[in-house]
Amino acid sequence: MSEATVTPGQVPPVYLPQKTPTTESAEAESARGPARSQTEEKSQKKRRLEYPPAPEPLPVPVIDNHAHLDFRDGQVQVTVAEHLEAAHQVGVSGAVLVGYDVASSEFSVQAARGHQRAKAAVALHPNDAPLLVAEGAYDGAFDRICELAAEPEVVAVGETGLDYFRTEEGGRGSQRRSFFDHIALAVQRGLAVQIHDRQAHEDVVAVLKDAPALPGSVVFHCFSGDAELARICNANGWYMSFAGTVTFNNARNLREALAVADPQLLLVETDSPFLTPHPHRGQPNAPYMVPQTMRLMAQVRESELSRLCQQVMFNTHQAYGVWT
Repeated sequence: MSEATVTPGQVPPVYLPQKTPTTESAEAESARGPARSQTEEKSQKKRRLEYPPAPEPLPVPVIDNHAHLDFRDGQVQVTVAEHLEAAHQVGVSGAVLVGYDVASSEFSVQAARGHQRAKAAVALHPNDAPLLVAEGAYDGAFDRICELAAEPEVVAVGETGLDYFRTEEGGRGSQRRSFFDHIALAVQRGLAVQIHDRQAHEDVVAVLKDAPALPGSVVFHCFSGDAELARICNANGWYMSFAGTVTFNNARNLREALAVADPQLLLVETDSPFLTPHPHRGQPNAPYMVPQTMRLMAQVRESELSRLCQQVMFNTHQAYGVWT
C-alpha cells in the first residue's frame, strides 16, 4: 500500500503515470476486470485519461457504497489497497465493491477478504440476464452468486434491477425474473439489495411492490429518478444513493430529488470508474472523489457538511452494518 500523502488540489501519487510499480501479486493483477472504454458513451469523444486532483478531505468520514475496482481505467494500474488508502486520506473510510457478473462478484469478495475497509456485493447485472437466459447459462451463474452471497464479506446483493436503456422489450422478461431472484436471495441471506434502475423507474417500483418479501435495506444505486420517485422512496423507507451525476450541469431533476429526500435515506457513492463528479466528468473516477459529491449534496440540502456526513455514515451503517 502506498504511504504517500494525498494533497488536496493535486492528483494522488498512486494515480500518476510515474508512480512506483505496484506490489500487488500477479494473481491479483490477473483477476482484474475489463478496461473501460476510452470514449464517452453517447458523444464517442475521447476521454481524458488523467485522474482528477484530490478534493479537500471531509470533516467526518463516509463510505463509498458502490464502486467497481476491478475495472481498469486511466493511465496506470491501481490496486484495491491503493484506491482505499487514497480514499481514506480524504475522509472516505471504506467502500462496498460491487459485482455485476460471476467474475466481478468473485473479485469483490476476494478483495474484501483482503482489505478490512472493503465489503462486497454480488449479482448478475440486469443487462446480462437476458443473454445468460438465451445461452442456457443463467441458472448456473445465479447458483454461483448464491454461493458467494453466503460469504461473510458480502453485505449486499447487487447490482440487480431493470435497464430499459440497453435491453429491448424481448429481454425484459428475463430481467424481471433475475430481479425477483436477486431480491429473494437478499431476503434469504439477510442482505441489502442494490438496485440498478435505468429508464425503468415505474417497473422497478412495481417489482418491489410485487415481491413476496423485501430485504430490510433496499438501495437505489446511482439514484436517477425525479422528486416523485424520491417521495416514493421516502414513503417506503428505500435508500437513495447519489453519485457524481447529481453534480452534472444538466441534472436538475436529481438535485430536486435530493432536496426532498428523507435525510435518513441518503447514501453516497462513486460508481467508479464511471460518473466522475463535475468539473471532471469523463475522467477516471475512484472512491477518493466522494468528497466532491458530498459537498454538492450539502449545498443542495442547505446542510452543514459535517452534519450531513454524519447522517450519511449513520445511514450506511444502518443499511449494511458497521465495518469501519
